[in-house]
Amino acid sequence: MKGLRPEGVVARLHARTAGFPARMSFEDMNGTAYSGSGQYGAWDGHFFGTMAIEGWGLIIEPGGGMGITQEIMKRLSVGTRLVSHYRNVNAVGYFFWAEDAEIRLSFEPAILAYRYGSDPDALVEVMGHVGFDLRDGDQPNEIAPAEDFAERVGAVFALAEHLTGVKLTTRLLEESTYLCAVAPSAP
Repeated sequence: MKGLRPEGVVARLHARTAGFPARMSFEDMNGTAYSGSGQYGAWDGHFFGTMAIEGWGLIIEPGGGMGITQEIMKRLSVGTRLVSHYRNVNAVGYFFWAEDAEIRLSFEPAILAYRYGSDPDALVEVMGHVGFDLRDGDQPNEIAPAEDFAERVGAVFALAEHLTGVKLTTRLLEESTYLCAVAPSAP
């Protein structure tokens, strides 16, 4: 979210930072997220980490879906811009762009023919430039080839960079420290 510091992200999500180290490395955050109840005890809600990068608040939620929950996205985007990308282990993914509580664009990177939001075609030209193949409506395939999947992930990150001006790299993500918290499941 543009202009939100980690503490502001935590506040908008009504999250708590107690019960585990507030600052964690990427590796520790992932280990905590996937440890079940783990060494820090069980929690009811969404475990996430957030950091500031080039004037934006970045959220990483290992194994969670908070970033594609429309109510949460709308609340986080009030007065700012939000860009969200979700991908699970089954290669199911979603991309969202919201401005001031309005979802402007949402789509599944594997099914570009179905774009939703208040302005679903606003970024079509940009999408083509960053690597999405929009020919023939890009109808869904039952099984996309691995190289197609990799290209789509790269295009998703390029589209996010276009909207934010921030280039995310593996090194940046892995070497950063995150303010960790748990947001309640219900607002």
